[in-house]
Amino acid sequence: MSDSTAPATIPGGPPTTSTEPQPKTTEEANKDSFDIWLEAGRTEKHYWLDLWRYRELFFILAWRDIAVRYKQTVVGVAWSLIQPLLTMLIMTVVFSKLAGLHSDGNVPYAILVLSGMLPWQFFANALASSGQSLVGNSTLISKIYFPRLLIPASTSGVALVDFLISLLILAVMMVFYQFAPNWRLVFIPVLLVIAFITSLGPGLLVGALTVKYRDFRFILPFAIQFGLYLSPVGYSSAIVREKFGDAVALLYSLNPMVGVIDGFRWAILGRASTLYLPSFMVSLTVAALLLVLGIWYFRKIERTFADII
Repeated sequence: MSDSTAPATIPGGPPTTSTEPQPKTTEEANKDSFDIWLEAGRTEKHYWLDLWRYRELFFILAWRDIAVRYKQTVVGVAWSLIQPLLTMLIMTVVFSKLAGLHSDGNVPYAILVLSGMLPWQFFANALASSGQSLVGNSTLISKIYFPRLLIPASTSGVALVDFLISLLILAVMMVFYQFAPNWRLVFIPVLLVIAFITSLGPGLLVGALTVKYRDFRFILPFAIQFGLYLSPVGYSSAIVREKFGDAVALLYSLNPMVGVIDGFRWAILGRASTLYLPSFMVSLTVAALLLVLGIWYFRKIERTFADII
């Protein structure tokens, strides 16, 4: 019995047309096919949305760094107390006793130095950690996608914990010297955000440069140590304005940490400290420009991190 579905063939006649689809030629297949590329964060809009979508990763990375720093250690917590305390003692002796510099009003010189040391320590720790963060997370960068900007930003968690621990020393010193602050303390969280922004711009720039040029691992600690003496940590910035005038004071304020330290002293020392607003605004402007520059350069070479890290 013949298959009724088989196509009939007439001897000597034209071939019948089959109802089955015929395979396409290579040219036809290439014409009909197309590729879809999926790349998260391809546009600026998507990238900034990804920062929000990956916010949990930010907190995970920050908590990981804090746990590594302080878990099962005694020196980690003790060093956060010893470092600013020893630096305060040395600078008090050098600038107050040897150089004969004075503090603002009736503020004990030790409190003046410590109130400037706290924001500087936050800045220095955040900058040092963010500068090495990308190289330290090379395995994570080369495996999965996420906004790489989260890595240097999350390193500020350790700097924040060190700041809060060191703040206890300042509180004890104020009790010891019987120096009472006033309502300006409410501005410390705002000034802490400004300090974070001030450290984030250079941190992004140095972190991105460290991926390409590993020499920055050795340059950064020296630059931080040098910046300590260029910033008004061991002395008041008012001395610069008194001795050299307002023009030099504004030029000195091109160091963004001048405004940050002056702001912290204004908040912590209360009426005993004044804030020179033009210098403060110059420092804020420089910090904002450094942030824009750091983000621009970081985003410019971010796509190459996985290839060269």
